[in-house]
Amino acid sequence: MGQINVLLVDDSAVVRQVLTACLSKDPSIKVIGAVADPIFAMTRMQIQWPDVIVLDVEMPRMDGITFLKKLMHEHPTPVVICSTLTEKGAETTMQALAAGAVSIVTKPKVGLKQFLQDDSESLIAAVKAASHANLRRLSAVASAVPVQAKLTADAILPASSHAMAETTDRIVAIGTSTGGTQALEVVLVALPRVCPGIVIVQHMPEKFTGAFAARLNGLCQIEVREAVNGDRVLPGRALIAQGGKHMLLKRSGAQYYVEIVDGPLVTRHRPSVDVLFRSVAKCAGKNALGIIMTGMGDDGARGLKEMSEMGARTLGQDEESCVVYGMPKEAVKLGAVNKELPLSRIAHEIVAYGHGR
Repeated sequence: MGQINVLLVDDSAVVRQVLTACLSKDPSIKVIGAVADPIFAMTRMQIQWPDVIVLDVEMPRMDGITFLKKLMHEHPTPVVICSTLTEKGAETTMQALAAGAVSIVTKPKVGLKQFLQDDSESLIAAVKAASHANLRRLSAVASAVPVQAKLTADAILPASSHAMAETTDRIVAIGTSTGGTQALEVVLVALPRVCPGIVIVQHMPEKFTGAFAARLNGLCQIEVREAVNGDRVLPGRALIAQGGKHMLLKRSGAQYYVEIVDGPLVTRHRPSVDVLFRSVAKCAGKNALGIIMTGMGDDGARGLKEMSEMGARTLGQDEESCVVYGMPKEAVKLGAVNKELPLSRIAHEIVAYGHGR
């Protein structure tokens, strides 16, 4: 594959300069333009259409959401939202994800030079993941993923050495990344009020998961909330891991609850799907259903394998319905997936599982 052509759209000249420098660190990425607003972007795209757009959401003349909706209607293109870590920014970003953006990267209000030094890899990884995005369910073309040292779930908790006895309590664990915000909405909105308790890791920066959970809670029959330490896992409730924290399933007697912990990045992520799935394998065993959905990379594949080995039922989202068939593909390679399903069938499978079928 040739270079990934990227267009930056941000009203701050300093931010455009810093993001250009960040992306230029990687030889597989070429910044073909850096413009101040969507009006300039549309003019620039008439000359050369980008493979990926990195887009701010609050800009003069035309805001990012309006531009994104127009883009997805007329010429679907992978978009990475570049947003500030503010409550207002989080709410606007949720609108962008609902409108079709692939993922989020955060930009600081201050300390841009430090961002250039410390966080450029996250921006590069987001752009590369977006370049895989199969927005029209077409085959994605593989591109290189940055090679970095990766910690496994061992960094947070040891693997389980025995299987839990099967009980009537049932837990559903879901892991997803790129494209997962839209996919989770499809699944959770389709669930009835009575369904098994659900724990979810969606790769997302801190401060955005709360807004994401609140948005889903307003759309769903079930309760959806950002998890806090000690939250019970109950039927009809979905707990979404906080951005920047790992989430583990715990059990006390007959009750399941979650533990929120700090720790290093695991498979380059915090929260990590592998960490959640390992904890589910350890605490729920045969009483769990594990589901791995659209996303770049391999986070969750090993954890899903551990769940399967402990007797859990496991599902993977199929290639045709994934925005990025990365995480499910790696889980299939490991033999961790009992069955692959299209996105439209996953909610039905969760309901059936809750009824013991």
